[in-house]
Amino acid sequence: MEQAQNLSPLHFDHKLGLFGDHENKENLLKISEIKDLSIFQITKFKKSSIEIEKVTINQLNLPTESLKVSHNQETRVLWTGPDTWLIISKKIDLKDEIYKSIRDQDFAITDISQSRAVLQISGVNAKNVLKKGSPINFNENMFKPNNCVNTTYNGINILIDYLDDQPFCFNLYALRSFGGSFYHSITDSSLEYGYEGI
Repeated sequence: MEQAQNLSPLHFDHKLGLFGDHENKENLLKISEIKDLSIFQITKFKKSSIEIEKVTINQLNLPTESLKVSHNQETRVLWTGPDTWLIISKKIDLKDEIYKSIRDQDFAITDISQSRAVLQISGVNAKNVLKKGSPINFNENMFKPNNCVNTTYNGINILIDYLDDQPFCFNLYALRSFGGSFYHSITDSSLEYGYEGI
């Protein structure tokens, strides 16, 4: 019997090609679905006496300040709330690394890989697209590369991970069940700048 293929959250929504006001324009926005990520949420138990500063996962510290992200080429660790982090990686053995690095007596460890739709938007106008639907202050001194924030976009709860500013590049995480609505909200807001679905 043939095994069913896992479909990505945006399999039926994401379209490839050029859209919106793209003719005779350079530096079009680029929008892509990021697939096959391992995403784990870890939350420190209140009764745990472990010192967060001494914890490392994939050679990365857990950020202790709001908005902060620690990262290397393979993995990003996002502060998402007090004593709560998302660990995001393309590594297929991420779960094993987490369990080698921390004890489940100290942390609740939850695999949420299948519950998120992930978009990447990049280009000189990427920040302008996000400003259309999110109340976040995107001024450079407030929100910088390797910052992250929970917010809403046109009423949909999302997480923004700010990857780079040369050009602007963001990974955007929404609940899988809102993935299609979120995708169409982002792409509609991108039409005036022109974008390429890749």
